[in-house]
Amino acid sequence: MVRQTNLPTAAKVSFADFTMKKQIFILLVFSLVLSCKPKENMVYLSNHNFEKEVTEARYTGLKIKEGDILEIVVSAFDENAVKPFNLSTVTTTNTSTSDGSVQTAQASRYTVSSDGFVSVPVLGRVYCQGMTKLQLKEDLEQRLKVYLTDPMVDVRLTNLNISVLGEVKNPGTKTSVNERINLFQALALAGDMTDAANRTNVKLLRYSENTKKDSVISLDFSEASIVDSPYYYLQQNDILYVEPDKNKQIAANTTNPNRALFLQVLTVVIALSAVLIRFAN
Repeated sequence: MVRQTNLPTAAKVSFADFTMKKQIFILLVFSLVLSCKPKENMVYLSNHNFEKEVTEARYTGLKIKEGDILEIVVSAFDENAVKPFNLSTVTTTNTSTSDGSVQTAQASRYTVSSDGFVSVPVLGRVYCQGMTKLQLKEDLEQRLKVYLTDPMVDVRLTNLNISVLGEVKNPGTKTSVNERINLFQALALAGDMTDAANRTNVKLLRYSENTKKDSVISLDFSEASIVDSPYYYLQQNDILYVEPDKNKQIAANTTNPNRALFLQVLTVVIALSAVLIRFAN
């Protein structure tokens, strides 16, 4: 015969209160742990693929585009013979300074027209759109050999502008003095990404001269293979957009139905917890 032991009513209530409080405590701790979950993908180049050798992307030089401002200087052994070929010769002005020295202000800049030409003194209109600086240099030197002995041409791009927008510390249009600029250097000009940035889905907007449209490329800055991307080196007028992570998107969107539902559920849970604690006491 099995003997049954009946606990006193007070003991049953006390045990139930302890169990209920324990469950509420576990629920609160679990919620706290979830809320303190660390942000993922905070480190650049953190995901390595060791089965594939990562090599630096090949830099092929900037392509000259419509609206680019080029500085072109022609030189040769005979300084007098070379003067007619430099735009600066026509517009050079001499200014005397307080110490008696003379400063020479040169204007040797050429703007690429909408149809891809620059107008060079004596040579006339020279097509350059789609060329690299080296290609234009060689083309001009070949044309100048008709007039000069051993001509040398220096070509420089003066308006390398990159726009960095979104979750960066200093967004805006940045001008680089270095014509060879990569993705990380562009971010450095903008003060780096903020903590709320989505480093795994950065958008690059680049205008194509062939299609006459902007193309959008997604880049993952957490992948080490990004240095092997054909888009690792930027071109003039490129736009980088760093989008916010999911948490900031939800927090910023006050009309988001998921956010409203979450707040309603949270309110109900808090209310039920308060009622249960009250009855448990």
